[in-house]
Amino acid sequence: MRAPNVEQRKRSGLEKMQARILITAIMALGISGAAAHAQSANLVKQNRDWGAYTFSGQNGKICYAVSKPTQLLPTDRNHGDVFFFVSTRPNEQVNNEPSVIVGYNFREGSTVTANVDGTTFTMFTKGDGAWVQNAAEEQRLINAMKAGREMTISGVSGRGTQTTYKFSLSGITASINDANAACR
Repeated sequence: MRAPNVEQRKRSGLEKMQARILITAIMALGISGAAAHAQSANLVKQNRDWGAYTFSGQNGKICYAVSKPTQLLPTDRNHGDVFFFVSTRPNEQVNNEPSVIVGYNFREGSTVTANVDGTTFTMFTKGDGAWVQNAAEEQRLINAMKAGREMTISGVSGRGTQTTYKFSLSGITASINDANAACR
């Protein structure tokens, strides 16, 4: 099967935007412990710095591993809610899709760099989210995260501010496994 090109990935990203916004809001509510209005994410298990969650929505069950950054740079900015997650959506035939969501819009047309212990991956941006630019690289990023200690995400905001987020990878493997098991 041929990997989708960047334009196809961007169109797909647009289609996912509504679901992603809902997932992000639910993750924020789930992580903060607040209750969602009509539906809420359910914690499957917390594994060190990562958690596994499920959510049943209009498009079926969604399972994901999620973490917040351990460091946000620059420190003098309001970054909003920032999450990195690996989602599985069986009804959409999506398995272990890595993405990052920030509390502002990225610069239009920019890319984000994910660096896992020196190995880099390029992500395309759309609004406040970023996804792996080459779908064939998604599993390679997941494997690097599972084997790694720390991940750094770097991008540029719509206002031109260079931003950097450091994520611990402690608990990522267990959380991905727990999320996948919850979606079987």
